[in-house]
Amino acid sequence: MPNLKILHVNQSDCAGGAAIAAYRLHRGLLSEGIDSRLLVGEQKTSSDRVARVPRRLRLEHQLSRLTRPMGLNYLNLVGSFDLPQHPVCQSADLLNFHNLHAGYFNYAVLPRLTQNKPAVWTLHDMWAFTGHCAYSYDCDRWKTGCGRCPYPHIYPGIGTDNTRLEWKLKEWLYQRSTLTIVAPSRWLRDRARASLLSNFDIHHIPYGIDLQAYQPLDPQQCRSLLGIPAGKRVLMFAAEHLNEPRKGGDLLAASLDELPPSLKAETLLLTLGNGGEAMAEAVGMASLNLGYVGSDRLKAIAYSAADLFLFPTRADNLPLVLQESLACGTPMVSYKIGGVPDLVRPGVTGYLAEPENCRDFRQGIVELLDEGRDRLSQNCRAIAEKEYSLEQQTQRYLELYYQVLKGQELNLNRETVSDPNLV
Repeated sequence: MPNLKILHVNQSDCAGGAAIAAYRLHRGLLSEGIDSRLLVGEQKTSSDRVARVPRRLRLEHQLSRLTRPMGLNYLNLVGSFDLPQHPVCQSADLLNFHNLHAGYFNYAVLPRLTQNKPAVWTLHDMWAFTGHCAYSYDCDRWKTGCGRCPYPHIYPGIGTDNTRLEWKLKEWLYQRSTLTIVAPSRWLRDRARASLLSNFDIHHIPYGIDLQAYQPLDPQQCRSLLGIPAGKRVLMFAAEHLNEPRKGGDLLAASLDELPPSLKAETLLLTLGNGGEAMAEAVGMASLNLGYVGSDRLKAIAYSAADLFLFPTRADNLPLVLQESLACGTPMVSYKIGGVPDLVRPGVTGYLAEPENCRDFRQGIVELLDEGRDRLSQNCRAIAEKEYSLEQQTQRYLELYYQVLKGQELNLNRETVSDPNLV
């Protein structure tokens, strides 16, 4: 289909993992000559291909006084009902939803938006099929309708437990929507298939990464550029907010604290993200924090400078930082959580510890440092090239887009034939 027009709906064009993932796909589509655009809640770039989701701020603020105490997030965002009339929405051939739960979009508009416009929804976490949370941890009540939520304060938090009502509302809305679901990890795909989304077609398409921007660089040169003393072993940790409980900074500090004193003395912790000062105090070892880094080049330098990338996450889909580390040839230590095993493969690309087991996590650090990074590094890069290139992701999405559009065309033809008034 020539001049295919795709509109991505997301919380931002570059702030946060879901935004970065969607923007990378957007760039991949542009490189294939596709007319790709973004409609976002928070615009950070100055691109003329990015527009803001319509809002009615005064009315939405007033309505939030009713919805927020009820624990019903986002139903106050009535500006979303203006989306069907938005010029970029009307001109699009297909909508690609992404993260819809960041306070800019009302999911109640989904039936209206998808009534005459084919839509793909790329999941970045579990929120689409839970009663409020983005990650349910050890709770599986999302399978049966939620209610009596054990984690009401987990993002996005609620003051009143109406999780069963929200779950039921989502179920009712999805029954009236036409969606095709994409999950970036096998873990999220399997959960979506066991959820209230199970009646939709669900596909597994991993995130893609620019393998030119993220590639192995000379470690010694990278350390010199970052001012890291010669002879130091370098462990790396990165997250947008290093102190976010879900990312496990406390687990990392506990793991590093018990490293052998001789190893700690010769090791430096390199961190990327907000809150590095507190992390430096917690780990009790030499550290270097680069703050929040948006530059792909600087991130590639940091990954290449590290002997190991450490990611003590408590819940995740397909972490971009692990994918970036993989592409830069840096072996990883993480927990056997969510979609992490898609990237961290024991003895191949790194070490998988049992969830929240700091002793096991520490054992992984020691084992991989003793082994050296050459073999694992080569494996990391080879897998990144084989499975996670941006070009491969783009082609898989294009195949899906065309499949969805073809399906809509066939349905329209059937409706025309079955309704004599349309002939």
